[in-house]
Amino acid sequence: MAKPLTIDPVVFARLRELPGSERGECLLALCELDETFGRPHVHSGLGIRKLGNKLFECRANLSLRFIFQDRKADLYVSFLGSHDEVKTLLKSGGY
Repeated sequence: MAKPLTIDPVVFARLRELPGSERGECLLALCELDETFGRPHVHSGLGIRKLGNKLFECRANLSLRFIFQDRKADLYVSFLGSHDEVKTLLKSGGY
């Protein structure tokens, strides 16, 4: 059974700033994440990659990535940014 998504308000704010076509791609990726996480052969198109204990990254579109946590009750999407922004965040110890 799919876990519900909880999306941080900062991620929603970042989504609102994107051009319409990019926003649509990102929202479709979130819908796919909700339905496919935990089923590796199905979610391969999202490029889900484990970053740490219950911390994951997935493709939002060609240039953006989501960072999310696999929590007991939900998948918590906490960040949306470029590959470089993700690397910088992880190096800074933000997670």
